[in-house]
Amino acid sequence: MKVYAHRGYSGRYPENTMLSFQKAAETGCDGIELDVQLTRDGTVVVIHDEAVDRTTDGTGLVKDYTFEELRKLDAGTIKGGRYGFCPVPSFEEYCEWASQYGFVTNVEIKTGVYYYEDIEEKTLDIIKKYHLEDRVMFSSFNHLSLERLKELAPDIPRGALLEHAGLGNAGYYCSRYGYACYHPGIRGLTEETVRNCRDHGIGVNVWTINDMESLENTYEWGCSGIFTNYPEICKSWLDHKG
Repeated sequence: MKVYAHRGYSGRYPENTMLSFQKAAETGCDGIELDVQLTRDGTVVVIHDEAVDRTTDGTGLVKDYTFEELRKLDAGTIKGGRYGFCPVPSFEEYCEWASQYGFVTNVEIKTGVYYYEDIEEKTLDIIKKYHLEDRVMFSSFNHLSLERLKELAPDIPRGALLEHAGLGNAGYYCSRYGYACYHPGIRGLTEETVRNCRDHGIGVNVWTINDMESLENTYEWGCSGIFTNYPEICKSWLDHKG
């Protein structure tokens, strides 16, 4: 079972920052999960919420900031500022750094609330610039973005991201529309759903695994991977299991 660091090592470090990604890589995790949006001037940036209020010392929407303005905000405040100033990274900054490593990056396209124009093309162009096509996977709650990415890059795997309620007959759905993986929330997931996906040749990567019961269940059910805020703990437990 693969371990993906959810927004980097976000349980300990400021989420979706280069510090969080660097610390995640040090744990030996199998991959990193991050979120991309667009600034007002069309820069692909790594941030989860459509508003900057929760994760930075700023206010307002990501789409209303230029990249230069966004870089002045401190994403380190979410952890009380104890790691110093942490800027919001551009996706290009992340890809340039990630190109040195062999892990997989799960890129979540954040178009479920606001549909950014050409975000799929812009994101893919950066991935290609750093030759990361064979080390990325796309996911999104907006499956139309995934359909667009299928047109643009049919060889890059895509994961159908679902809320905790999940989807009935998820394995058939994913196989029918060419998704490599099903990405459900843990609260609504059952062993039957995992089995249904496996019967259709679909991997199951589950979010967000931050407690031992959930970790044990996903392992015993045969899930392909987990997204966790604590990659070091999950990786150590899985290594111990052999």
